[in-house]
Amino acid sequence: MLETANDLQKSGLLTKAARDKITMRHLGASDIPAAVTAKISGADIRAIREAAKLSQAVFARYLNVTAGYVSQIERGDKHPTGPALVLLNVIRRKGIEAIL
Repeated sequence: MLETANDLQKSGLLTKAARDKITMRHLGASDIPAAVTAKISGADIRAIREAAKLSQAVFARYLNVTAGYVSQIERGDKHPTGPALVLLNVIRRKGIEAIL
């Protein structure tokens, strides 16, 4: 659907404002890019955090979660979901600078 909307915008049949109003409600869950919601292991999260040279507390602050939660996901006791998972996947793909 987004590809069609982009093509319509390029051809002048859809304004940028109308294209920007397309939401997840219009798209449905099947159109969410897999890279955004890909599962990520605790070891991967720890490696990302250590590569960024951040403590668990500082990393947690960037993710808007507690340091205890970061510890739990790094140990594999919990698995990130929702916005934290999305941010972790963005950081994994683009680096910590993408959210700073």
